[in-house]
Amino acid sequence: MALSPSSPQRVTPGRFYPLGATLLPDGVNFALYSRHARAVELLLFDDPGAPPVEIIPVEHCTRHIWHVFVRGARAGQLYGYRVGGDYEPGRSLRFNPHKLLIDPYARALTGKCFNRDNLLLAYDPAAPDTAMDCRDNHALAPKAIVMDSAFDWQGDSPPDIPFEELIIYEAHLKGFTAHPSAGVRHPGTYPGFIEKIPYLKSLGVNAVEFLPLHEFYNENFLQDRGLTNYWGYNSIAFFSPVLSYSTCSRPGCQVAEFKTLVRELHRSGIEVIMDVVYNHSGEGNHLGPTVSFRGIDNPTYYRADNEGRYIDITGCGNSLNLDEAPVMRMVMDSLRYWVEDMHVDGFRFDLATALGREGGRFQKSSSFFDAISQDPVLNRVKIIAEPWDIETYQVGNFPVEWSEWNGRFRDTVRRFVRGDAGMVADLGWRLTGSADLYGDDGRSPFNSINFVTCHDGFTLNDLVSYTTKHNEANRENNRDGSDHNFSWNCGVEGPTDDPAVLALRRRLAKNYICLLLFSSGTPMMAAGDEFLRTQQGNNNAYCQDNDISWIDWALAEKNADMLAFCRRAIAFRKHNRILQRRRFYEGRDGADGGIPDIAWFGPDGRDPHWDDPELRTLCFQLHAAAGRCGPEECRLFFILNADPKPQTVLLPDCRPGRWRRVVDTAREHPDDFLPPGAEQPLADTGSYRAGGRSVVVLAAL
Repeated sequence: MALSPSSPQRVTPGRFYPLGATLLPDGVNFALYSRHARAVELLLFDDPGAPPVEIIPVEHCTRHIWHVFVRGARAGQLYGYRVGGDYEPGRSLRFNPHKLLIDPYARALTGKCFNRDNLLLAYDPAAPDTAMDCRDNHALAPKAIVMDSAFDWQGDSPPDIPFEELIIYEAHLKGFTAHPSAGVRHPGTYPGFIEKIPYLKSLGVNAVEFLPLHEFYNENFLQDRGLTNYWGYNSIAFFSPVLSYSTCSRPGCQVAEFKTLVRELHRSGIEVIMDVVYNHSGEGNHLGPTVSFRGIDNPTYYRADNEGRYIDITGCGNSLNLDEAPVMRMVMDSLRYWVEDMHVDGFRFDLATALGREGGRFQKSSSFFDAISQDPVLNRVKIIAEPWDIETYQVGNFPVEWSEWNGRFRDTVRRFVRGDAGMVADLGWRLTGSADLYGDDGRSPFNSINFVTCHDGFTLNDLVSYTTKHNEANRENNRDGSDHNFSWNCGVEGPTDDPAVLALRRRLAKNYICLLLFSSGTPMMAAGDEFLRTQQGNNNAYCQDNDISWIDWALAEKNADMLAFCRRAIAFRKHNRILQRRRFYEGRDGADGGIPDIAWFGPDGRDPHWDDPELRTLCFQLHAAAGRCGPEECRLFFILNADPKPQTVLLPDCRPGRWRRVVDTAREHPDDFLPPGAEQPLADTGSYRAGGRSVVVLAAL
C-alpha cells in the first residue's frame, strides 16, 4: 500500500466534503454518497490485480455521505468501495457487498471494465430478482487512483473564441490517428493527436469537438460479437479520462496526457469541446453490470417506476435521475472539474433533452438548465445541446445560454442538394441562421450549430455514394442505423470507376461544404470529410474500432483537390466577416442607400417563388457597408443550383464595382475555388451560366 514508511497508517473520521478522494498534505480524505447503504468499506490496493492490502470500515456518515481520512496515503493510491444493504430489485435496491465498485468521483482508473465470467454482475443469472452473485470480483474490477492535480500549464489560458468565429471539427480521439497512415509515434492516443495539431491549423478549424472522453463500458453483447464500443457513449466515470487513449506509461498518466493535449491545442488557438453523456450510464438495464452507481445507491442515481424497473428515455437501458440533488451535484461537479482542472472550453450534451426532464416532460426551465445558467464557472463556457432523445425532438426550444445541433439544417440542406422538390423556402431559413427557431427568445444565428454530417450517420463521401445504409459489419443484419439519410449515390451504389459519377459526387460534396461554411450559424464538420473519408456505407459505425472508422490519411493525398477546396472555403469564411453574424438578417439597411443586408432572387432576377415546388435554384446577395465587415464595402452573390440542368441567372447591379467569380463547383480544381487576388472578373456582368447541381459565389470587387 502506498503509505509513507515513516508514518504509520492512522484512520480518522475525516470530512464529508469534498466528495471523492482528496489529496491532503498528510493523507487522503475519502467521501462517498449513499443514502440507502447500511455499510461501506474502503479497500486499498498496491496492485490492480492483487488482493487489497487494507480493508477499512467507513463508520462515519454525515448527510448520507460516508467519509474517512487515511493518514499517510499518497498520490497513486489505488482504491475501491464495497457497499452493503438490501438486495430487493422490486424496491430498486441492488446492493451487493461482494462487488468492488468505482468511486463516482474517481479522477482516473487502472483499467477498462470487462465482464469476464459474469463477475461484474451483482445478481445470480439464474434468479436475477432474488439472488445475489456472491463471488468476489476485486481482481477484475478497475481500481480508482488518487490523483495529484498539479500540472505545469505553462501559462495556459482559454482561446475564448466568439461563437460566430468558431469552426468546429468533430473528431474521435483514437480514430484520428489510429490508422498506420497517420504516421504518429503513439497512434490512437492523446500524444498522437498532438502530433496532428499542425494539420488542424493548416485546415483552419479553431475548435475540436471530441467524441466522449469519459471512461466508458464495453457492452457484453458487443464483446460476444467480437466488436467493441468505439464511440464511447456509455460512461461509467464522469471525472476520469479514457485510459485506453493514453500511452499507459504509468498509472494515471491519462490525466497528464489529456491536460497536455488541451494545453497544446490552446497554444495553437484551438478550443476543446467535450461530448459528454450524463443522460445515462454504462451500467445498462437491470441485466447489466454493477460497476459503480447501481451498487452504491441505485434508487438515487437512476429513474425507476414503483416496481423498481428502470425508466429508459435514452435507449441505453437506464436514465440518470437529475431530480435527485446528489445526482445533479455530481453532474455539476464533473462539469466544473473539466473546466477548472482540465481547462476544457465547452461541452456538447448527448441527448440533452433527457437532462431537461421534470415530471416526465421536457421543461425549458428545468433545474439542470437553471443550474447551468447560474453557475459562475459554467455559464461562461460553450454549452451545446443534442436537442432530442428517443421520445422527444426539441430543436429550437433550449434556453438562451444553449446552442443546439440543428438537425433541421442537416436535413434541409441534404434534401436540397440532392434535388428534392419544394425545399427552397425552408432552405432560406437554414442559410440565414434559422431565425424561425432561435430568433424569438433572444438567441443569435450562432446558436444554430450547422452540420451536414457528424459521427452518427454517413460521412460526406458516403452521403453522395450510397442511397441506402450498409451496416452488415455491425452484425445486426443491417437493421441498425437510420433509414432516413436523404442521401443519393449519383447513379451507382458504392465504389465506382465511372468518371462521370465520380465527378458528380465531388461536385455535390463541394456544394455541401459551401452551404455549410457560407451559412449564418456556427459550422461543424466531421473529421476526414475534407478529404472524402469513407465508412464503406456504414451509417452507424459505433462498434467499428477498425479501418471502417479510423481516418485513412492516404486519402488526404488522393483527394488533395477536395482538401484544397475545404481549406479555401474555411479561409473565405474567416476573411469575410459578413458570414460571421451575431444578428439575424433584416432584409433592409436604410443607412446604406437602401441596399438591404440580404436580398433574395430567383434565376430571373426577381423575387423567388418560394412556394413553387419545382424551384431548385435560389440566389441571394449579402451586403455590408464599410466598417461592418471590414474597411471596405462587402457584397457577395450566391447561386445555389440544385437543378440537374444549367441555369442562366440574372445578376443584380453591383456598380461601381464589378462581379468576379470566386467559387464555381461545376469547374475542375483549381478553377473551382480561386484564391484571394485571383478572382476572375465576369465577361458578362449581367448574367451567369451556372452548371447543373452547382454552387457559385461571386464577389463585388
